[in-house]
Amino acid sequence: MSNYFEMDFLDVESNKSGDAITVRYSVNGEISIHVVDGGFQATGDSVVQHINSYYNNPSYIDRVVVTHPDGDHAGGLRTVLESFDIGELWMLRPWMYADEIIDRFETYSSVDRLESRLRTLYPNLAALEEIALEKGIEIFEPFQGAAIGEFMVMAPSKERYLNLIVESDRTPESVEVAQKSAFSSMSEAFGTAVTKVTNLLRAVWGEEVFSTNETSAENEMSVVQYSKLCDIKILLTADAGRSALTEAADYAPNIGLNLPGIDRFQVPHHGSRRNVNSEILDRWVGEKQSDEYQSNGSFTAIISSAKADTHHPRKAVVRAMIHRGANVYTTEGKTICSSYNSPGRAGWGSLTPEVYPTEQEQNALAQGS
Repeated sequence: MSNYFEMDFLDVESNKSGDAITVRYSVNGEISIHVVDGGFQATGDSVVQHINSYYNNPSYIDRVVVTHPDGDHAGGLRTVLESFDIGELWMLRPWMYADEIIDRFETYSSVDRLESRLRTLYPNLAALEEIALEKGIEIFEPFQGAAIGEFMVMAPSKERYLNLIVESDRTPESVEVAQKSAFSSMSEAFGTAVTKVTNLLRAVWGEEVFSTNETSAENEMSVVQYSKLCDIKILLTADAGRSALTEAADYAPNIGLNLPGIDRFQVPHHGSRRNVNSEILDRWVGEKQSDEYQSNGSFTAIISSAKADTHHPRKAVVRAMIHRGANVYTTEGKTICSSYNSPGRAGWGSLTPEVYPTEQEQNALAQGS
């Protein structure tokens, strides 16, 4: 059979949004299954059922990627690891670098103690490591430049990842976090108040307003993956923030990727306004079109968001994608399959893109996600 791919963004329905992506592709006659995140722990069974139903009931998964430690991404992978034989598990474990960052933690003089503490702080990753060790699954580090089958890791670099471990709110003993805690405590009351201001305002075509707040350090740890399958350029972003997407774009020339120009773009963090801005989207998918422009579907933007999650996706983000020519789709109540030349699926049909929002969230006062 000719080269093909089928990439499924699963419907992870909960009160909050989650990410679970399964990919099956064939290159030069070799078929691979590539799983990226598994949603919440409670949705792991759904991921396994989907793989069995549409990927010919396999016993073996070639590669599993844990993009970052959040439970809405890593939780369901416990069931995946337990249900299949796994060739490779790609996962960054903060405790593995305790000896490299211990001098940045004021209250720790023992590498073993810091390692133990980091395991406790990242229970989702620790649970996956335990399963992998029990089953003899080899664990690899998805740092920038690593090849995961046909996918290339664009971010994070190791240096930036180590900085994120130290900066994370999960590691309050670090010198860096201690130094910024005073400012955080002073602004907490104000921050709590302004995040409730999410009124919608009518906006003219092309206007884009993003949050002035940054996403979390854990989201910035997200593994950003790029692949060109069947001449279609794919970018999987997980919950990557502006720093991760900038680092990934800066790395693009190293693999011969000329930007802008992505055909399948996963909108990061369920369509949050904290993860992108106009400049970053310009770099990856192109600049805004004219006022008279209406989306011509020059590329596909996919958002993993739950129906019950009223905070995602943000209308400002949907607008920004359509400004650049995207057909935007969300996983709300449905699993989305983006494919090329793949085996047919009975009962699956085409989807209608999201309608262009004529309103968007308020300006910097609406600093929520």
